[in-house]
Amino acid sequence: MPIVQVHLLEGRSKELKQQLIAEITAAVSRTLGNSPETIRVLLHDVPPENWGAAGLPMSKKRDK
Repeated sequence: MPIVQVHLLEGRSKELKQQLIAEITAAVSRTLGNSPETIRVLLHDVPPENWGAAGLPMSKKRDK
């Protein structure tokens, strides 16, 4: 059973996340040959203050 984890900055719509889950599932099924029923996709919404890039939290980078 493949498990795919995706970390995202929070703020994306429910509909967009549903589309992402569907497309990841299809890609994994096509690539690995697993049936979609066996594939799990976990989305982790991360607050911008908990995500750092270039030495700054994303909450600070967005403010600029």
